[in-house]
Amino acid sequence: MFQLAPEDLQSVWLTLKLASVTTVLLLLIATPLAWWLANSRKWYKGPVAAVVALPLVIPPTVLGFYLLLLMGPHGAVGELTTSLNLGRLPFTFAGLVIGSVLFSMPFAVQPIQSAFESIGRRPLEVAATLRAGVWDQFFSVALPLARPGFITASILAFAHTVGEFGVVLMLGGNIPGETRVLSVAIYSHVEAMEYASAHVLAGGMVLFSFMVLLALYLAGGKVAKV
Repeated sequence: MFQLAPEDLQSVWLTLKLASVTTVLLLLIATPLAWWLANSRKWYKGPVAAVVALPLVIPPTVLGFYLLLLMGPHGAVGELTTSLNLGRLPFTFAGLVIGSVLFSMPFAVQPIQSAFESIGRRPLEVAATLRAGVWDQFFSVALPLARPGFITASILAFAHTVGEFGVVLMLGGNIPGETRVLSVAIYSHVEAMEYASAHVLAGGMVLFSFMVLLALYLAGGKVAKV
């Protein structure tokens, strides 16, 4: 029976860690952003929505390239982190997290925004007549009603981070135990003509992708029955 090498097990663990941290951060960032996009009538709502959705259309390597320049020694972020004695972000786990959050942003924001928009104003107006404040309306009415959107956003953000390649390769390179995630590990095995190891990792990714889609369909069906 084929067993994964320790380096590959490290890649699996690092990928799961990256996807978990990224998903938590995305939910914290995407929730207020999605709420604003769902309710704002400002003229710059369109440009903001376009920027959020930009990772859907630009190549991952393009985003990774500009983030690498921005966080590099001569970039604005790189100079800031260096001046604060935080070191440089490229080729570190922290750099991978930043790149993953930006690259997976639309997969978290858009489902939550759609869930907020589907609620409408009526439930919030009813809550207001019962003397519920703005924060009470948000936490007691809007968030519970938008739960399906949060479930979808969590699944999509986690799965999308697991499958990243271009951004993580540009920002993190291929450092075992540090930045070598699953997609990069598969690429490395193929490049070295180690097809057996690549088959195992790639097959696991296919199975994981199927389970994600199945979970989304099942979750959608349960929501439709409610």
